[in-house]
Amino acid sequence: MKLLESTRFEAINNALSVTTGDSKIIGRIESYSCKMAGTDKQLYKRFNSEQGVSPHDIQALSPPQTSLGTSPAQSYLRNNSVSGDEEGPLCDTISRKTLFYLIATLNSAFYPDYDFSDAKSHEFSKEPSIQWVMNAVDSNLSATLGDHYRTMRGALWATIEDEIFMNECDIYSYNPDLASDPFGEDGCLWSFNYFFYNKKLKRIVFFTCRAINPLYAFDSGIGSDFAMDEDDEDTY
Repeated sequence: MKLLESTRFEAINNALSVTTGDSKIIGRIESYSCKMAGTDKQLYKRFNSEQGVSPHDIQALSPPQTSLGTSPAQSYLRNNSVSGDEEGPLCDTISRKTLFYLIATLNSAFYPDYDFSDAKSHEFSKEPSIQWVMNAVDSNLSATLGDHYRTMRGALWATIEDEIFMNECDIYSYNPDLASDPFGEDGCLWSFNYFFYNKKLKRIVFFTCRAINPLYAFDSGIGSDFAMDEDDEDTY
């Protein structure tokens, strides 16, 4: 997946990195081309061969998350009332190729800290509408950032619209269990990972954001490099 540079997204990302009294917001929006280069083609071939399925197979998705902190499995059971070995219909499906695009986007966005090659389709959901996603994003960021977000909201959605044409997109979310969640660290208050996939443009806009307790952010290593530098100066 090739990252498409955007000065407008860089400006939005700077505005989404802010600390309030109760939380630290770390947000990022990036655009990726789905046109496969040599390396992507090799990874795609391996992705299909390792799974032992056809690239044309359809995979089941979990229903959209209705509340933060709910795992895909819990959401599936709640929405479909499934227990034991019984089977129930999932809300949506995804092609193997599109699933590969989503996983490859995650790998590119979080490289080299995380590897999502083993991610499964049930860790993803297809969102019901653009408005649904906008409301979810607006609700989280407005509650956390208040006037700061309300000031930048128009520019944020206008920039995404100009890049990807949201009405032409399928929108997916990544909702992993805590063991594979890159935002599963202590102190994470909420997080979201949305993919705006425009099949015609062969492009994905990835919007990821989390809110963390500033105290946990410091304890988990943010600022530790600075502290180490101070120690080194004392040693010298």
